[in-house]
Amino acid sequence: MGPMPQAFRLPDLGEGLTEAEIVKVLVREGETIQEDAPLLEVETDKAQVEIPSPVSGRVEKIHVQPGQTVKVGEVLVTFGDGTAAPTAPAPAAPSGAGPVAATPATRRLARELGVDLATVRASGSGGRVTDEDVRAAARGAGARPAAAPARPAAPVAKPVAPAGQAEERAAAKPLATIGLEPPPLPRFEQWGPVERQPLSHLRRTIAERMALSATLIPHVTHFDRADITELDGLIRRNLEAARERGVTLTLTSFLLKAAALALKEHPQFNASLDPAAGEMILKRYYHLGVAVATDRGLIVPVIRDVDGKPLLDVATELAALAQRVREGKATLDDLRGGTFTITNIGALGGTGAIPIINYPEVAILGVARTREEPVVREGRIVPRLLLPLSLTFDHRIADGADGARFAAAIIRRLEAPEQILLEW
Repeated sequence: MGPMPQAFRLPDLGEGLTEAEIVKVLVREGETIQEDAPLLEVETDKAQVEIPSPVSGRVEKIHVQPGQTVKVGEVLVTFGDGTAAPTAPAPAAPSGAGPVAATPATRRLARELGVDLATVRASGSGGRVTDEDVRAAARGAGARPAAAPARPAAPVAKPVAPAGQAEERAAAKPLATIGLEPPPLPRFEQWGPVERQPLSHLRRTIAERMALSATLIPHVTHFDRADITELDGLIRRNLEAARERGVTLTLTSFLLKAAALALKEHPQFNASLDPAAGEMILKRYYHLGVAVATDRGLIVPVIRDVDGKPLLDVATELAALAQRVREGKATLDDLRGGTFTITNIGALGGTGAIPIINYPEVAILGVARTREEPVVREGRIVPRLLLPLSLTFDHRIADGADGARFAAAIIRRLEAPEQILLEW
């Protein structure tokens, strides 16, 4: 008697996410695939992400098709035989000479850093290799980041579906209502021609989350500017040296480090509010989200433990993460667990912006375009490079003076960039 079929269900997506839309099925029925191979591309309310196979085995039946919306727990694929628990996207712990135990995100990091997982000393529970184990191995071996993941990239879904497929995927669904019921719209056709376009799954859920945040959270914004003349000079002087080590130095990597270190001094901005319990949940980890613009909408991937990583490691992860997101290759682990968000609109211009808080976080840092401006220093007018910042936060957890002090803690580090390089 052969092995029992194993059903792989849509895993718990975390952070209140309960459903996802199938974008692409990357395997065929009857195909034998390896553990961690690309299985499906799905779109959640955060991004289009790739779900890896939890097992090595034969695909017996595919239960979903592109355009279908599935809920957590629904069966996606049945395997005729397999070697790992089928209900979670992380591989099982190894037994004997089996595969190295590591999450898909850790495996991807190892590929990017050129590290062979089989040679890494595991420190995680049950013999699991952690991200830090991989980084330690990369530093010890002197490995440089790979230009791209070793495995072939799965096809990326185009932002606009081809003719014929558009009707199949374009079934419009109403937005969830938050607070007051909106009044009925006028009949716009009475004044001229109109066109109706269904919202994509991502755009619809972004709209719902923004409405939720704007309705529930009393937003307040503190504006400030940082003099980054010295920081800009440091980046320019070290661009080539960093590039030789496979790292692209950017302002955003310094912003991430400055914000994470400031959050340790001002923990109420690295929190969530539990109104029902009357409690503030202070998170003792510092996972920072970075807003990335894509053709499909704004997506916020997360870099973990920014406070404890050297700046060059943060810069390396940031570049790889942004590339995965833009190619539609981000994993679920890339997109959840954030405690604070930075959105940098500087490349697009503007003098400033007031972003909406990424619920259930309580604060977000907006960054506008750097400009050279005349500044009075020691009685003389000199040209300096100024960076406009806007800190938007939940007024329930902090007051204006708290926000000003937190912003000042970020600015202090940006204006003394050598401190960022040493303080971790």
